Amino acid sequence: MSEALALAPEIPADDLPETDGPLRRCIVSGRTGPRASFVRFVLGPDSTVVPDLAGKLPGRGLWVSADAGSIRRAADKNAFAKAARASAKVPADLPERVGQLLTRRAIETLALCRRAGQAAQGFEKTKEAIAKGRCGLLVAASDGSPAERARIGGAGIPVASGLTAVEMGEAFGREHAVHAAIASGNLAERLREDLARLAAYRAAGSNA
Repeated sequence: MSEALALAPEIPADDLPETDGPLRRCIVSGRTGPRASFVRFVLGPDSTVVPDLAGKLPGRGLWVSADAGSIRRAADKNAFAKAARASAKVPADLPERVGQLLTRRAIETLALCRRAGQAAQGFEKTKEAIAKGRCGLLVAASDGSPAERARIGGAGIPVASGLTAVEMGEAFGREHAVHAAIASGNLAERLREDLARLAAYRAAGSNA
């Protein structure tokens, strides 16, 4: 058995999580699951390991669980080179770089929702969007007030968090934003995935 396969032992089919999309496999732990819980990497022309959050860069995808610890272990165990069966240069700040890219992607997706006219921001506008059935995803700042979040309502509507109020504000051209209602559709699904991955990444880092 190759060293690359040794890093990723087989997982019984019965233990795989349910998902509607293709499964991905972590090159470090062997954990298998939906692509939203992983970060894709590719080797650049100079063999440097490059994060590919959009999953569109050419080359063989090297998937790692979306947390800084797994990415550090991938670097320490030379897992990128073993999985690619080629030399790989790993930037020393790769975990931090991935965290920054995840944050930037979530902010840009939220800003795209705003520019597309699919986002209502602020307590009253968010509450109005919920009342009129125009909210498919409720976005709440990770450092917002739980009491205020409870007052806004929206029972049964998916809630996504991950960005701070200042980071959400950047997406809306404001100093801060705490609540936003996103209309149902592809952008809402993309934002939900981006925020979930960012929240998981940050949570894993704070527990490290």
